Amino acid sequence: MSRQPSDMLPAESPRGPINSRIPDGDNRPRLVCDECGFIHYENPKIVVGAVCLHEDKLLLCRRAIHPRRGYWTLPAGYLELNESTEAGAAREAREEALAEIAIDRLLAVYSIPRISQVQLIYRARLARPDFGVGEESLEVALFGWDDIPWDDIAFPSVHWALAHYRETAHLADFPPFGNPPGATGNY
Repeated sequence: MSRQPSDMLPAESPRGPINSRIPDGDNRPRLVCDECGFIHYENPKIVVGAVCLHEDKLLLCRRAIHPRRGYWTLPAGYLELNESTEAGAAREAREEALAEIAIDRLLAVYSIPRISQVQLIYRARLARPDFGVGEESLEVALFGWDDIPWDDIAFPSVHWALAHYRETAHLADFPPFGNPPGATGNY
């Protein structure tokens, strides 16, 4: 017996044409399979990263990719499937800065609705003084607070994370921060 492509799909996959409509019991348009009723939910992306310290200096990466190519950012990126947020933040530091980090605690949870992102940013330190330029970086460097290239920071949430880090640098315990009052992440 030969199997048809539709027989090989996971049980919860669409089997026919997909159209946007409001499913029964819902309140907004979703992508729904006309044949089997499967609903493809589109959800926000989770970004994980870390403010990393080494000898009173902060690790920043100059982006080699768009958006904001050439601007400075924290080592951060999208969480992968089946990955904890801490493991994702550590992986992003390895990928972007060739750095091994030791995560201290959750620094902040930021909501960026215009691009459907939730960002979890950790406070960390370099586990070893080694770092380098990863595939998604043009340059990686340690900066003292007064030397941070503030005018060339890639995203508003990087500004927030750096400021929140500075507020907590001397604290062992604190609740995670959120967006500054009224801030939505727009440029």
